[in-house]
Amino acid sequence: MPKSNLYTRTGDQGTTSLVGGTRVKKNCLRLETYGTLDEFSSLLGVILSNPDCPDEIKGQLREVQNMLFNLGGYLACESVPADEASAGVQPKVWGLEEKHLTQLEGWIDALDEQTPKINAFVLPGGCPLCAEAHVARTVCRRAERLIISLSESEYVDPLLLSYINRLSDYLFILARYFNFLTGVEEITWHKSE
Repeated sequence: MPKSNLYTRTGDQGTTSLVGGTRVKKNCLRLETYGTLDEFSSLLGVILSNPDCPDEIKGQLREVQNMLFNLGGYLACESVPADEASAGVQPKVWGLEEKHLTQLEGWIDALDEQTPKINAFVLPGGCPLCAEAHVARTVCRRAERLIISLSESEYVDPLLLSYINRLSDYLFILARYFNFLTGVEEITWHKSE
């Protein structure tokens, strides 16, 4: 059986299909939102490709990437207007449960216990893994802002927003942990005088 073409030409006019077949513009908020999740997952792939990334962290990041695929799939589906969602069935993200927030919080606490206390604002940078984690964190925050914007007009599972919010916290402490592991001192903010 021959391989199918990777291209369909159906998006040549700047539209694409949501799950279910509805055509939308490629620059609509919904697509921008799940496209940003894809960008975020790709940045996690950069961290995973770094040979200095510890195996335990690789396992965590793979779990996150799999969940991000679930979140993207959820956002790629048609939704109901936010003001109508309370009256009907509210769609939930497949595979996302409170236990996943608890898991993330456990990872955060474990990494935080291992890193030295700091009483200053941390600037992005240090070892390469730290810098990569900070870039991923900022894209995660952008995704969070887009999800909030989307939720103002269409129903979005609140657990999705909590999960993304917790992920940015995880990436912050992960960045600090990478500097700690490699013996690189944190770069801190100094107020200009």
